[in-house]
Amino acid sequence: MKLAVILVNYNGEKYNTACIDSIRASEGGFELKTFVVDNASSDKSMEILRKRYAEDKQVELIMLDDNYGFSHANNVGIEQAMAWRADFILLLNNDTEIAPDMLLRMLKCAQRHPDSVIVPKIYYSGDRRRIWSAGGSVSSVIKKVRHIGLDETDEGQYDREAKIGFATGCCLLIPAPVIGKAGVLDERFFLYYEDTEYSFRLCGLGIPIYYCPRAVMYHKVGASTKGADGPLCAYYIARNWLLCNKMHLGRRYPIFLMYYAVNRTVCCLLWLLQGKGALVCATLRGIRDYRKGRFGRSADYQG
Repeated sequence: MKLAVILVNYNGEKYNTACIDSIRASEGGFELKTFVVDNASSDKSMEILRKRYAEDKQVELIMLDDNYGFSHANNVGIEQAMAWRADFILLLNNDTEIAPDMLLRMLKCAQRHPDSVIVPKIYYSGDRRRIWSAGGSVSSVIKKVRHIGLDETDEGQYDREAKIGFATGCCLLIPAPVIGKAGVLDERFFLYYEDTEYSFRLCGLGIPIYYCPRAVMYHKVGASTKGADGPLCAYYIARNWLLCNKMHLGRRYPIFLMYYAVNRTVCCLLWLLQGKGALVCATLRGIRDYRKGRFGRSADYQG
């Protein structure tokens, strides 16, 4: 059995080695290879990786000539993994560390649920008993996603393996046949909501997503985008949320638009009161670009 792990790097000098070393320390029983796809980083991250893993045949570095975004870089990695004839592909954020048995437990879960996508239990890296995600759920009307167990202390309340509605792009295990059926990530999103759209696509195709609680990892939340309270985040959420739900809500889309208008208006008012006018401008530009059909990387918010 061959498992390919795909990491997208963009100035991840502080995070890559801890992530890769945790992958290399994984319990075996399968053939493992890590593909690191670099979005034209300007720091020393790739130089460090070249020196550290120069003799490691299990780590392959792929250099892109520009920052093409999370979706495109993952898709490049998926293409290389399929060329390597991987049986399973794991998309993993580079600002994470995984438990030694996480990969093995996810593969065993995948064997119990053939042709399904698998996600682990994810803790905050700085508080390793506080849950960031115990799978994800989707609301019934406007299809708003949320992380199950977010910010809760783990007391065993999410220790049951279960079918879920949303798989975070932080970590998801995809069997190769599912790639053939569902395709790859939509590159129009560039950043944010590509995992939501992919989850909705899987659901529409009847491909289940399962949460595997015995597989655990740790996430330095927000490291790749300098946190959630910035113009970059505000722009891509404003634009991509509209795009994702337009693609998948059908007749319920007008209901979502009413919710969206109230939600973004409240956020903008709060930001104005907090003196964060840049977030308001980013939100309005995101809405404008959605209406004009401008997707992919924004000239104003490039990451």
